[in-house]
Amino acid sequence: MHNKVVYQAAKSLDALGIPVLRFNFRGTGLSAGEHDRGRGEVDDIRAALDFLSSEFPATPLLVCGFSFGCWVGLRAGCLDDRVPEVIALGTPVNTTDFSFLGECEKPKLFVQGENDQFGDVAKVEKLVASVAGENKLVVVGQADHFFAGKLSDLHTAITEWVSERHPELRQPIA
Repeated sequence: MHNKVVYQAAKSLDALGIPVLRFNFRGTGLSAGEHDRGRGEVDDIRAALDFLSSEFPATPLLVCGFSFGCWVGLRAGCLDDRVPEVIALGTPVNTTDFSFLGECEKPKLFVQGENDQFGDVAKVEKLVASVAGENKLVVVGQADHFFAGKLSDLHTAITEWVSERHPELRQPIA
């Protein structure tokens, strides 16, 4: 929750007028519970979606996750009817199975660093080409997994994709 990628994504979505909730998964930071290898963490996302849905009942929900949160977020978001689209940041394809995306027809944005040590760009390209639905991949040149020095490119990728899909949203302040 407190890394630069998650913070930038939240800031970018907030600038568009989208309600944002950042949270730690179970067992992370001061969160209760223990890490559950992605099983219980899907429940954490469902609880967050339930909360957001109760606070903003007329607003479609968007799941945006980074790294481990990308993997868990895509799993939860693809299964939840309240979530019409998802954003994946730093998709860790080198060590994680994303085959579940074959059934997810929701629009998806993937933003990947060209030099991501946990997500080889060629593998991400192959994944994006193989999954159902409308998908967009933005490769940020010379960026590592944490988009060091390239957070403005991450912001642009998120803002442009969401704005194209939702022109009714306010334009972010530069």
